[in-house]
Amino acid sequence: MKKELGYLDTIKAIDLTKKYFEKQLEKELSLTKVQSPLFVKSTSGLQDALTGVEKALSFTKDGESFEVVHSLAKWKRDALGRYAFPLHTGLYTDMKAVRKDEIIDDVHSLYVEQWDWEKVISKDDRKISYLKETVQSIYKAIRKTLDYIKKQYPSISLKLPKEIFFISTQDLEDLYPDKTPKEREELITKDKKAVFIIGIGDKLKSGIEHDLRSPDYDDWQLDGDMLIYDKVIDKAIEITSMGIRVDEKSLVSQLEKAGCMDRLTLPYHQKIEKRELPYTIGGGIGQSRLLMLLLEKSHIAEIQASSWDQKTLKTLEDKKIL
Repeated sequence: MKKELGYLDTIKAIDLTKKYFEKQLEKELSLTKVQSPLFVKSTSGLQDALTGVEKALSFTKDGESFEVVHSLAKWKRDALGRYAFPLHTGLYTDMKAVRKDEIIDDVHSLYVEQWDWEKVISKDDRKISYLKETVQSIYKAIRKTLDYIKKQYPSISLKLPKEIFFISTQDLEDLYPDKTPKEREELITKDKKAVFIIGIGDKLKSGIEHDLRSPDYDDWQLDGDMLIYDKVIDKAIEITSMGIRVDEKSLVSQLEKAGCMDRLTLPYHQKIEKRELPYTIGGGIGQSRLLMLLLEKSHIAEIQASSWDQKTLKTLEDKKIL
């Protein structure tokens, strides 16, 4: 019978895995670890609006309004410009956030932990081939981390394919025209085991989006999600959402499509329009989900120190997770 990691072993494994993966990420993407804010000014334009319906936790101080970040998608690009990072180098941070509107399940909680990263690129790098190269580098870091952690804990049996499979959202819709976007994700990920789905945010031929994506950080033609099949919970889990960021043209086009042209008055958006910020690629890698996958855990509560409502607590107790 397979021996699962106990509580103390899991705590140690979490720390080992995070440290090792960070080193691989630094090496593969030429990144430097930095500190990051927990909240930003509401008037800065740096808040990640996610799908546009989630509300951030906020507070006021001396008449100014601040919001707890949803992610650091925009702050990172602004920081790369502010500190003049060289071409093809970047930063990453150990981001903590609160998403109070999140629907809680085995891979979602109110508490978000992710490696938020961003890298300076050239105008010529703004193409699918560069996006794919970057995805392959991240996937390589994941596979190296798995090899390392399996040596430390031989009970871990997870296997990942050598290569990640790429498919566009339109090709995926054409492949499974009678399925919902989430059903398509499950089908392709269970088949290929590790998938990167390209082109999220814009409408498909069917007239619907594969998924919603904020119009002012990722370029909807040059972004995507990495999904890996988790055999423990028998479903596809999103490990990272990432992409080449908007330039001065795609920013305006996407804001117009989303009916958010008023954002062009915000400082961050004006910097993009005036070409005062570098062209970048970036994303967020879910720490808890990656650790769940690599350490073969069945619920995010086994990985992170969040707080849970009574209904979730009862479920966790019944399953002997907590």
